[in-house]
Amino acid sequence: MSHAETQSEHATAPTLNQAEGVSWIVADQPVAYPDAVAFMEQRVADIVSGEAPETVWLVEHPPLYTAGTSADSNDLLSPGRFPVYQTGRGGQYTYHGPGQRVVYVMLDLNKRGRDLRRYVQQLEQWIIDTLARFNVTGERREGRVGIWVDRGAGREDKIAAVGVRVRRWITYHGISINVEPDLEHFTGIVPCGISAHGVTSLADLGLPVSMADLDVALRETFPTVFN
Repeated sequence: MSHAETQSEHATAPTLNQAEGVSWIVADQPVAYPDAVAFMEQRVADIVSGEAPETVWLVEHPPLYTAGTSADSNDLLSPGRFPVYQTGRGGQYTYHGPGQRVVYVMLDLNKRGRDLRRYVQQLEQWIIDTLARFNVTGERREGRVGIWVDRGAGREDKIAAVGVRVRRWITYHGISINVEPDLEHFTGIVPCGISAHGVTSLADLGLPVSMADLDVALRETFPTVFN
């Protein structure tokens, strides 16, 4: 077990979804991004070896930007604003910070079907079903990653992001949903390389949803998608 994993486990309150055989871990304080990556990589290795169950890890991060495998350096508009981390997930630049729920999903596609496209669609549907619990209509858009909200008059804002990686058919990285982050922090990048549309959150939509409320909805909708 790595030092990073030990710290991460000590900073969380683990619970087990017995029906799905999936361990749900909720971080009780912000998790540094390098620690999160170290934890995920160790957990993936432990799932491969049969030493750990599939895991869903819910965290918040300090303000930071991540650069996916397709990131264009021109899309980093404020290089010195927050730390920037290169990451192995797909996609481009993404912001993470307080008020945003990041969900790291470590599932074994060996037993769930080795279909990465279907898995991404499941993540998207999970977000859509979760947002629906708060009467928010989240929608996919052809050619645009993530989940979007129609604000009317031709305006569409992004409320959730998806970025995944797979090792030996074990998934990691995952999704992020904007609950009440500082939306101005997104102006330091071109989020996911898309400049023609904005970013929103549940709070921006006028919904007083807490992180705990979102976590309950994520937990309740998970079995209907990943059955």
